[in-house]
Amino acid sequence: MAATYPDAINDPIFELIAEASASLELESYVIGGYVRDYFLERDTAKDIDIVTIGSGIALAKKVSALLPAKPKVSVFKTYGTAMLKTGDLELEFVGARRESYSKDSRNPAVEDGSLTDDQNRRDFTINALALSLNKKNYGDLLDPFGGMKDLKNRIIRTPLDPDTTYSDDPLRMLRAIRFSTQLGFHIEEESLQAITRNASRIEIISKERIVDEINKILMAEKPSHGFALLHKTGLLPFIFPELVALQGIEEKEGQRHKDNFWHTLEVVDNIAKATDNLWLRWAALLHDIGKAPTKRFDEEIGWTFHAHEFVGSKMVYKLFKRLKMPLNEHMKFVQKMVLMSSRPIVLATDVTDSAVRRLIFDAGDHVDELMTLCEADITTKNPNKQRKYKSNFKLVRKKIEEVEERDHIRNFQPPVSGEEIMDTFGIKPSREIGIIKDAIKEAILEGEIPNEYEAARSFMLKKGKEIGLSVSASED
Repeated sequence: MAATYPDAINDPIFELIAEASASLELESYVIGGYVRDYFLERDTAKDIDIVTIGSGIALAKKVSALLPAKPKVSVFKTYGTAMLKTGDLELEFVGARRESYSKDSRNPAVEDGSLTDDQNRRDFTINALALSLNKKNYGDLLDPFGGMKDLKNRIIRTPLDPDTTYSDDPLRMLRAIRFSTQLGFHIEEESLQAITRNASRIEIISKERIVDEINKILMAEKPSHGFALLHKTGLLPFIFPELVALQGIEEKEGQRHKDNFWHTLEVVDNIAKATDNLWLRWAALLHDIGKAPTKRFDEEIGWTFHAHEFVGSKMVYKLFKRLKMPLNEHMKFVQKMVLMSSRPIVLATDVTDSAVRRLIFDAGDHVDELMTLCEADITTKNPNKQRKYKSNFKLVRKKIEEVEERDHIRNFQPPVSGEEIMDTFGIKPSREIGIIKDAIKEAILEGEIPNEYEAARSFMLKKGKEIGLSVSASED
């Protein structure tokens, strides 16, 4: 006898779908993430999958007609699906189907099928759970693969042979790792081995779909779990060869460097505790990618990674482009964080006003995020060193507040404009204007003059005279 869970589907929308199904003489079920999250006692998904034995498009239109607002139905004929939004819910309707795959595509050939066929095509047992929306057995749980047991034991397992499941749709390999990371579940051993065997199949997946899964891994409570699995299964080289290149420790003449791959994963976990900013988490993931190409051994000082921040920031652009990520302000933010990632570390040993002013000037609105990244970069296991580094960064943060309150360097705008320089000296746009503006900026950053108009104007007159300019007659 099937277990029944009417409380799981006590929202009026499910009763309305049941009514629509009955009027069309269809069998319908809620399946997938909503059901899984209900039994995990998580916030249930706002996107709800409804599978029906028949036309999902016809059911969606009937549901829309029964809703007071008559929401628009978006139809995707190619996939036989339809979608509508009601309140904060997004409902997707699909007819139960059987799928078959070709070797070079994750897009299946589809034909009508039974509920069993539809559950067979699901990625994991915990996502194949279905609740009946039919009046004869409303709320009955259909669990042909032991998904409830896997939920209880916190296991990720495929309904059918894992090699077939992952080869048919290689995106499922990333989804397995993502669910394992998000939920803290263990990927069943045979399934994990199948991911390793099929890792190269990930190359047929679009970069956009891959990045979507990576973003979800990055936003998990402990992202390192996912990246460690990507590494263990051999998926990582196909997605992030730059990270793979960081792995390993070399020793020369008794001197070793740390394993920058595992260090990076620690940094990502640290920053995950401090911020939900996805792009700052990306910066943490990529902050050391320039170390592999810049690694050198110097007989006098040991291992060096000179200019790895500059090289890494250039690599960020190439990586975003390769993964078909937007080359927009988010990419520029990650580049800036990587480029500046060592600045506060150097500053922490000598917290001068001028150095802090330059840091604020260069980081602008992102100085707080930069400090958060640098604090996450503390991964030493020596408690004394850890206390020292954290204490130093507190001093830097305090100095930033003091200098910014006094000098207003963040989003710096020169107190004297180029137009005023031209009017004062009666000159047209020329190299001299840039020389004077740069000199004013440097004087403010070095603390020679305050960031105020009168002081900047006096300095402008002085500098103009030094480079051979005379005040125009109209200014006398």
